[in-house]
Amino acid sequence: MIVVEATVNAPVAQVWSAYTSPEAIVQWNAASDDWHTTRATVDLQVGGAFSSRMEAKDGSMGFDFEGVYTAVEPERRLAYDFGDRKAEVTFTEVEGGTHVRVAFDPETMHPEDMQRDGWQAILNNFKRYVESQN
Repeated sequence: MIVVEATVNAPVAQVWSAYTSPEAIVQWNAASDDWHTTRATVDLQVGGAFSSRMEAKDGSMGFDFEGVYTAVEPERRLAYDFGDRKAEVTFTEVEGGTHVRVAFDPETMHPEDMQRDGWQAILNNFKRYVESQN
C-alpha cells in the first residue's frame, strides 16, 4: 500500500462534501496545472460506482478513473475497488481541521514514488481547493 496524507483546515463535513461531490471533484482532481477533470459522477453507496474523466488540457491524452465503493461511512471513511486494486480514504477530526489519509494499492507500470507523488499532488490540490472555500 502507498499512503498519502494532508490536514485540511476545514470541518470534516465540508471536507467530506468536497471529496464526494461531483461538482467539487472537477475543481480539484488533478495532479498538475496542465491536467483537469472534465466530468465526475458519484453514486455514494456501497456497490455504487464513481468515475472521473481526467484529461491533459492540451487534449493529448486522458483516461477515466473509475471504481465501485466497498465502504461508505459518512464523514469517516470511504473504501473502493478500482480495477483489481483497492483504496481507502479516512477523515479524522483534528484540532483546527480534518486529517485526510489515502491508502491505495500501487500499479506495476510506474515506480511507486511516482505514484505517491501524483496522488499526493492531487490531495494537495484538494486541500487548497477546500481551504479556498472558507
